[in-house]
Amino acid sequence: SIQEEKKSQNFTENVVAVSNDDDDFRLLTANARQAGERALVRKLDCRLMTTAVVIFILNYIDRVAITTARLQGLEQDLGLTTVQYETILAILYATYCPIQIPSNMVCLCAITGLRPSIYIGACVVGWGLTSALTGVTTNFSGIMACRVCIGIPEAAFYPGVMYLLSRWYTRKELAARSAWFYCGSLISNAFGSFIAAGILARMQGVLGLAAWRWLFYIEGAITMSFGFLTMWLLPDFPHNTRWLNAAERRLSQVRLAEDAGEADKDSDDVTIYDGFWLAIKDPKTIIFMFMTCMQLLGLSFTNFFPTLTATLGFNTTITLLMAAPPWIFTSVCCVLSAWHADRSGERFFHIAGWWWVVIVGYIISLCTMATGGRYFSLFLMTSGYCGFALTLTWVSNAIPRPPAKRAAAIGLVNGFGNLGNLIGSYVWSASWGPQYHQSMIIALCSLLLSSALGFLMRWILIKENKNMDMEKRLMEGPGRERIEEAARLEGITFEDAVKRRKGFRYLY
Repeated sequence: SIQEEKKSQNFTENVVAVSNDDDDFRLLTANARQAGERALVRKLDCRLMTTAVVIFILNYIDRVAITTARLQGLEQDLGLTTVQYETILAILYATYCPIQIPSNMVCLCAITGLRPSIYIGACVVGWGLTSALTGVTTNFSGIMACRVCIGIPEAAFYPGVMYLLSRWYTRKELAARSAWFYCGSLISNAFGSFIAAGILARMQGVLGLAAWRWLFYIEGAITMSFGFLTMWLLPDFPHNTRWLNAAERRLSQVRLAEDAGEADKDSDDVTIYDGFWLAIKDPKTIIFMFMTCMQLLGLSFTNFFPTLTATLGFNTTITLLMAAPPWIFTSVCCVLSAWHADRSGERFFHIAGWWWVVIVGYIISLCTMATGGRYFSLFLMTSGYCGFALTLTWVSNAIPRPPAKRAAAIGLVNGFGNLGNLIGSYVWSASWGPQYHQSMIIALCSLLLSSALGFLMRWILIKENKNMDMEKRLMEGPGRERIEEAARLEGITFEDAVKRRKGFRYLY
């Protein structure tokens, strides 16, 4: 409203007036503060979230283009065997998984001074170019090289943006934003099918080229164009984003300091290697790594979704159009689930509950080959990604400080977790089709194991909340420095900041 905008403007002007003196900073009136914060979050939602969602749509369209190209003769034109096709799916993860860890540690931590907007934008351009080059390949070796290379720039994107979101949004805002972000992936499975259906139906033989080659050319060119725009649209960190004024940057830091009771800032003596070792020595990181790996193995059908839809018996165009509705349904469920997760502060059941829905879908598919039953099971299977969308949010909530540790943990969890997709590339073997009973049993067991690890993590966090001895931990070391920084940002005493920090609890 106009009144809110005026309050926001007054707040901004008053904060600018006092922000030059750190010791004199005060949060004025509650109403002005709330108006300023709402205006800031709206600006972030419009710019950061919209950009991230569009990139994710392009990311998955480029990554899974090979699965739709398979329906239009890619295997035959390149002379691929079934094992070779499975290998070109799996080989992406050979670079995608391990590179996520150093990417998050070195390139996206504020310690290094590299701007995320430039880094992520360059990576978008990189994988768009590699995707386009896939269209010129003529044999197994050529497409293998493209798949290896495309995993390198893609590795920076998902964990990098998740870490970036955690640098801007509070704990109670993060789940919904993570879900909005991940909806880009879910929507891409729907719109990717629509786009692919149009290209594959109309471009066959144009300029003497197969339609699947045009699929890579067109989608790669779109991605490259948006990659350059990303460098201007995305923010960096709260202290150095160019399109925020001084008051907005200050407010961004204060919000996060209040949320956790300590500043979202690394100590001067903390290195990226310290963050890595802190993360790897935390048992929570290890549990999250294996939980995510089992989860993605259980959901690895996504790389074969057009193939699974084709088992319903329709032609290529109808198959691709029928592949879209389950992902649209999942996108809606994902946003609603994340909204409720933020409102309730609960994590485990909002994640694992969707895995159990997938298990029901597998059971239905194991029991029938009827078109109606199988198609209904596809809706249940895709809904599992509503849980995965919140996984790195839970990691950020459970391993919040210091930021260097959080960045390394996110990279470790998502990098190791995607080994589940690598394994899954061989689980959905064509020799087991069209029923894919063996594949579904393996995936079902993986989700049961993932549920057990998630329950263990929930128990650990409940126990840590009960046993928190804040007084002893906060009066020394980096923890004290972050609380002192929070007190400075908020304009309160160190003792008041300690009391606020004692109220912090892990979300489980």
